[in-house]
Amino acid sequence: MPPAGSGRQGPLHYAPGLLLVAMSKPSTAPKVGFVSLGCPKALVDSERILTQLRAEGYETVPSYDAADVVIVNTCGFIDSAVEESLEAIGEAMAENGKVIVTGCLGTGPKSHVVKEKFPDLLSISGPQNYAAVMSAVHQALPPRHDPFVDLLPAPRAAADDIGVKLTPKHYAYLKISEGCNHKCSFCIIPSMRGRLVSRPVDEVLREAEKLARAGVKELLVISQDTSAYGVDLHYAPGRWRDRDYRSSMLELCQGLGELGLWVRLHYVYPYPHVDEILPLMAEGKVLPYLDIPFQHGSPSVLKRMKRPAFAEDTLRRIERWRAICPELTLRSTFIVGFPGETEAEFQELIDWLKAARIDRAGAFAYSPVEGARANALPDPVDEAVKQARLKTFMQTQARISRAKLKKKIGQTLEVLVDEIDEQGVVSGRSKADAPEIDGRVYLSSDRPLRPGQIVRARVIQADAHDLNADVLDEDAG
Repeated sequence: MPPAGSGRQGPLHYAPGLLLVAMSKPSTAPKVGFVSLGCPKALVDSERILTQLRAEGYETVPSYDAADVVIVNTCGFIDSAVEESLEAIGEAMAENGKVIVTGCLGTGPKSHVVKEKFPDLLSISGPQNYAAVMSAVHQALPPRHDPFVDLLPAPRAAADDIGVKLTPKHYAYLKISEGCNHKCSFCIIPSMRGRLVSRPVDEVLREAEKLARAGVKELLVISQDTSAYGVDLHYAPGRWRDRDYRSSMLELCQGLGELGLWVRLHYVYPYPHVDEILPLMAEGKVLPYLDIPFQHGSPSVLKRMKRPAFAEDTLRRIERWRAICPELTLRSTFIVGFPGETEAEFQELIDWLKAARIDRAGAFAYSPVEGARANALPDPVDEAVKQARLKTFMQTQARISRAKLKKKIGQTLEVLVDEIDEQGVVSGRSKADAPEIDGRVYLSSDRPLRPGQIVRARVIQADAHDLNADVLDEDAG
């Protein structure tokens, strides 16, 4: 099983930053092992499957030996994720032998690899196909009749409570749509997750309200394309708290802003209507944080990538956003070494990065993904050149990040406490930090703190990624 600290925490149910979920049921209950890999969108899929398992009387267990069947929720976006998923499937097959595969690797160009390598799988299905997963579970492991339990009223539907959560109690991912209508040349997500399918706005707001009542302090809004939310519904209206809201990004954010929670927006494409969200951030209704996958700074590279809004003057947009909301934090991801990327185009990216001064940025060297149209582009970049460019990018960003974080020394921030480790080290996040992907704030306090608490703290030290701060008071929220 994965060792502690490997990034796949927990002996059977693992995903970055997650712990094993064990649901208490009678010892006679059929037992399921669950491995969850991939992005927050896959995490939400796992939560839904686990919620249905719990509702039907199944028990999740922390070892292969104890499981009657194992479900592996896979990721298949890039080659490293594919390899990790194949490794997880192989481990489950070797240790248990009764394995159900779902997720992104269960459909699209890579699914044949799974079928060829593991012909004895019980079932294989794509993401969001909860019915197929439960059907496979029922066939392999029928729910057991319990005359005492079966005399009780049927359990409430999953929509009546928040179900199983795999995140800490104080934050939760709120998935507002599935799929994507874009045709980016490097991406195969639409072939795996399909076209855009948005959830009705009233359904999303009711879920958010239930999470708030359950003690959640932070909602992380996720989708493949948050900016496109509601387009497929033609912005259909819904009613929540005696008010009508349209299924649009702006009105969804307006509704979420009424809950008094931290609301963090991820996977936002820089369409013009994103500008409408900035006043909500300035008013404190939504966190002043945008996760925008810019991917590159060269218009010619972005055009080859088939990125939406590739011709936008993003530097000017960023300048306007910061004028409206000076506290805005921008996080993004970038690709270096895309096919045909010249030295001049890479320098455009570096110049763009220096001008934009993105707060948080990640990057990876381009690698071909089976089924992606970019594979057919001419002039692939040499691997050594890609790695050199990646190093230059990350060094440039580290300097920008270090300078920006040093300016926070002496400032007072609200910090959401995430955890207290075995050595008593307390860490949390400011409004500028998303879990798992951004930096941390390490806290010093004269009094004990607890996860989920929001405190005010003065920053005393900074490096390129994290902050150290002294707690001033413990009742900020």
